[in-house]
Amino acid sequence: MDPIPVRHSELPGSSRLFIDYLYAFERLAPFYSHPPAGLESFHRAAAQIDYPLARRRQLVEALREDNPGAEALDRLARPDAVAVVTGQQVGLFGGPAYTIYKALTAAKLARRLTEYGIPAVAIFWCATEDHDFEEVRHAWVFDAGFSPARLSVEYAASGQPAGLIVPGAFPVDELRSALSSFPFGEETAALVLKHYAEGCAMGTAFRGCMSALLARFGLLFLDPLRPSLRALAAPLLAKAAELSGQLTAAVIERNRQLQAAGYHTQVQVSPGSTLFFSLSNGRRTPVKQDAEPLSPLVRTPEQLSPNALLRPVMQDYLLPVAAHVAGPAEIAYLAQSQVLYRALGVPQPVEVPRAGFTLLDARSAKLVRRYRLSLAQLLAGEQALAETISREMVPPELQAAFGSAAEQVRGALSGLRRTVADFDPTLAAALDKSAAKMLYQLAKIERKAGREALRRNQAAASDALRLSRLLAPHRHLQERFYSILPFLAWHGPGLLDKIYEHIRLDSFDHLLLPVQ
Repeated sequence: MDPIPVRHSELPGSSRLFIDYLYAFERLAPFYSHPPAGLESFHRAAAQIDYPLARRRQLVEALREDNPGAEALDRLARPDAVAVVTGQQVGLFGGPAYTIYKALTAAKLARRLTEYGIPAVAIFWCATEDHDFEEVRHAWVFDAGFSPARLSVEYAASGQPAGLIVPGAFPVDELRSALSSFPFGEETAALVLKHYAEGCAMGTAFRGCMSALLARFGLLFLDPLRPSLRALAAPLLAKAAELSGQLTAAVIERNRQLQAAGYHTQVQVSPGSTLFFSLSNGRRTPVKQDAEPLSPLVRTPEQLSPNALLRPVMQDYLLPVAAHVAGPAEIAYLAQSQVLYRALGVPQPVEVPRAGFTLLDARSAKLVRRYRLSLAQLLAGEQALAETISREMVPPELQAAFGSAAEQVRGALSGLRRTVADFDPTLAAALDKSAAKMLYQLAKIERKAGREALRRNQAAASDALRLSRLLAPHRHLQERFYSILPFLAWHGPGLLDKIYEHIRLDSFDHLLLPVQ
């Protein structure tokens, strides 16, 4: 079975902004600096980078702390080298699978740009500053019975950057147990749990885990809480603090423009807010726009932490970024951030949508093909999926009979309606309601026939359960729900190479990818 591309417009929950960005960029061109595809975009983005040599030397030395011996550092030291950056919050056990897909997209794009004459290095930004601990303290896995299991760490977080939190314990025994029945379960657990040791901070564990999983793909890892990197970013943050009121006003105006064009605004900004948090005493707290609230922090910009809109600007000041690999929500808020890039004189890179996958084992691929299932049908939920499968199990002659009966009813009622309308138009409306009820009852009987077929074949009910749990757990995209770890435990480390191979830089569609 070949990979099946699925347009994002066919997936529940896709925003109009994201769909237009992928498939009708001309509608959004005023809100971004470059189209998301085409070699010309990358050449133009690389050409606009004016990155000081002194800052480059400092950057390379700062990155050496977390990337000792990495060959990519030597490439980054070249004066013409650019960065392809992606990143994610420091989720438990690497976070959801799409975190890996982001990293592999960046790695493949960096390689492609290098082949095209733009020397590029892939860098993963570990979002250790983020203080939404609730969002990163869980990981979902499954066992050989395909039962979803949520693993969690407990910690009474109170505004601390998530990357600095040291939980009392990581759920290592639960992870090992869930993976143990898979062929590569012990190997996968050992690789990950080496980094999630007692006393380890979330950021350090995440970075170590990701680095181990992706070692052969040549990524560098960056922790923005490192003092050396905060010092490099300080001039940009000081300038942004001085222009705080102007920047907030620019974002509010951009939000108005987006809404007027029919798009949503991902990050809400009000006149009294700023684009900053303060890092002090181990906490990250919002900075309000009072009389002169930022003046002390301008003198100590290392204590400033940017919000979601300003963070990418800081990233692209800190690094010589030609391309940024982003998810749907990031793509949305980068339309707001464009005004900040302009105001602060930082060139905005090409914003590249990450690759997305739903992984199919051999049996799931066979079932999807047998029942002719779409991803939208899989995401409809277990009960709806069972009914879809049951309809496929109704004998063809019975399906044909139902279709013929419905067509005959429609034809007969259509002719009757014309005659009734000539006699009394008010009766036509009543007939329409009755016709709808007749067709509904006929469809209801057809569904009952499907359920009876399903009852007669309990294997199909089991198929629906399996597909729902594996491919669309809790009606979520697989990549947004499960960790990559159970898939690696099941299919082995070569799975990452297969995913990398099938990343398509010339298409942004989601892929149903058979992996066996």
